[in-house]
Parts: sequence; C-alpha cells; structure tokens
Amino acid sequence: MREVFIHRGENGYWIAECPSLPGCISQGKTKEEAISNIKEAIEGYILALQEDNLPIPEEHFDSFVIAI
Repeated sequence: MREVFIHRGENGYWIAECPSLPGCISQGKTKEEAISNIKEAIEGYILALQEDNLPIPEEHFDSFVIAI
C-alpha cells in the first residue's frame, strides 16, 4: 500500500504522485483514470527495482493536508 497525492494540473488533467517512490508520477483525464494509471506506475516502478536488485523504499504515511 502506498500513499498517493492527486491534484489537478495546469492542463486540466489529474496528476497522481507517489512521494515514497521518487519520480513516480502519472496522470489521467479523470481522478479514476489517474488512480488507475498511478497503480500501474507503482507496480512498474517496484518491479524495476526488484529486477535491478535495488531496495524498495518503505512507506511511512506521514503527510498532512491543511486548509487555511
């Protein structure tokens, strides 16, 4: 399980980012599409790390969202 941030980009697409996997970013025309795409990106990212015998970063779930 990974923490993912989703926000609307400048082009109107939804951007999905996984902070615990640096550079793991995807997008979609809808939130649902962005979520589906980031799931695929996370799987591919982790698979690539495993294939290269690199450590998989741990997830910490330590983010906060505050509206002021």
